Amino acid sequence: MSFRDGWIRPVAALVRKDLLTELRTREVVTAMLVFAVMTLVMFNFALRLRAENFRVLAPGILWVTLVFAGTLGLNRSMSSEQLNQCIDGLLLAPCDRAVIFLGKAITNAAFTLLVAVVVLPVMGILFDEAMVRPGVWLVTLLGVIGYSGAGTLIATMAASTRAREVFLPILLFPLALPLLTAAVIATSGYVDAAPFAEFGSWVGVIVAFIVMFWTAGTLLFEPLVEG
Repeated sequence: MSFRDGWIRPVAALVRKDLLTELRTREVVTAMLVFAVMTLVMFNFALRLRAENFRVLAPGILWVTLVFAGTLGLNRSMSSEQLNQCIDGLLLAPCDRAVIFLGKAITNAAFTLLVAVVVLPVMGILFDEAMVRPGVWLVTLLGVIGYSGAGTLIATMAASTRAREVFLPILLFPLALPLLTAAVIATSGYVDAAPFAEFGSWVGVIVAFIVMFWTAGTLLFEPLVEG
């Protein structure tokens, strides 16, 4: 079996299935978008009342918003497969179990990036800060990919528990703290037009986070769903 037939086609089929499901229901992305925009509006009004220069807080607010909104999508990604034992149908598919992880992680990343496409321009308007920059988009892309990989792995662990809505953030947020820290510092560097040498190592931290958790997801997904 070729690499294309063994991995690319099954992953593409799973991503297509999730995208078509979302196009029909519009549940996940709509909830994520509404939550993200409302969070930005609340931060904007609250900080204007207390902070003299709230613009410097924009990178941190961006990532807090994306992390919280992304968690909504992660909660839904695996829990939806538990309904009517849909996950059993996926496990019966004649493909590597890692394909399911990759398909789910890519879909989660796509949904969160869609939210980011809306959030960044809105932040630029509310916080009077130039957020729509190539460097900021690059860090956002890398950060979302890393968070989606780790989040999909933890969501798989939490999906079989009764308190999965609580279990997921309790495990995921501490685990994602290095990624969040690196993403905020790297975003601040691009927003402030600082030399890349001052924050480039933090971009490397994000890349390392991606490699570590996407590799862990492909290796650990099968024992997690069958355990």
